[in-house]
Amino acid sequence: MKFSVSLSMERFSPQDTMNDAVRNMLHLARIADEGGFETLWTAEHHTIECTISPNPFITLTWLSQHTEQIRLGTATIVAPYWSPIRLAGESAMCDHLTGGRLEFGIARGAYQYEFDRMAGGIPQQEGVAYMKELVPAVKKLWEGDYAHDGHYWQFPLATSVPKPLQTPHPPIWVATRDPGSFDWAVGVGANILSTPLAAPVSEVAVLGDKFRKAVADHPERPRPRFMMLRRTCVYDRAQDWEIAVRHSVDFGRTFENLMQNIGAVENGFPEAVPYESVVGRANYDPAAIRENLMFGTPDEIVRKLEVYEEQGVDQFCLGLSFNLPFELQVKTLRLFIDEVMPHFAAREARRAKEANSAAAARLAETAARPAALASAGR
Repeated sequence: MKFSVSLSMERFSPQDTMNDAVRNMLHLARIADEGGFETLWTAEHHTIECTISPNPFITLTWLSQHTEQIRLGTATIVAPYWSPIRLAGESAMCDHLTGGRLEFGIARGAYQYEFDRMAGGIPQQEGVAYMKELVPAVKKLWEGDYAHDGHYWQFPLATSVPKPLQTPHPPIWVATRDPGSFDWAVGVGANILSTPLAAPVSEVAVLGDKFRKAVADHPERPRPRFMMLRRTCVYDRAQDWEIAVRHSVDFGRTFENLMQNIGAVENGFPEAVPYESVVGRANYDPAAIRENLMFGTPDEIVRKLEVYEEQGVDQFCLGLSFNLPFELQVKTLRLFIDEVMPHFAAREARRAKEANSAAAARLAETAARPAALASAGR
């Protein structure tokens, strides 16, 4: 299992400056890059200060100038906000400017608040139909001349300019929790991004089952990769859990506002809706949050991650952007790099050594067999 991190520029009050948001994200990105994280993901959002990313391709291009190895992904582009030609060209340009490090993640979109302002007020659930028309069109434009006559978009013969640097194109990831979208994504050759949100740990197995079924139903496709994201905070002492839980609860109430469009947003700052208005109140129980989310000491984190690994998760993504104090985001990355990742790296190296030894033994047995047969014949 590999590891990635999801980061956004955040402002939760007018006292938080944009300069601080930029500086903090860059600092975290450099730590992740130097620490060996596989991918840095950032989202697309509009008109809200708690996630500042009106064009993630710009953010990723900027980060590419300050990092060396880490892959740079959109998690995610919101399908109804784009046209195929614009998305094909801007993503391909980003692939060039990042030196071929782009991971192309896309989703139907989540916040009804944004859909009312960016997508003509359509229900956010309808975004999946846009995504299913958009992704194949973008792939065709990356290939060359293509004309499109679809339900949502129509255009005469056109092509992506530029074409992507990666061949045949950047890896495509689809964010989903819905079985139908799992099946569609695997069918078009995409990888899967998913999240249990704040649900119990049992939801990890539910999502794992959806992934395995989609893979089994598409034997014509190579097995895709499977990423899962959870809010994450790592701390030295078990008793330090309360800070992470409190910030997760407060952020969850902000998320409910934007998702359900049930609260006020003043000058880009969404209010946290009253606890009585939240959906799934059991998920807001402090003890449940502590256990369900990726909160814990390094030893606790290793135990929790093994559940994801058992479900076939190839890449676990640390969700750090939930108004967690910046110093705790830094500490989380440091502890994860120093005390969690080495556990999985050592185990992977041990498994590789055992596999090599087994392969060498089989090779030696095969080589010895003709000599044994010859000796028996004499």
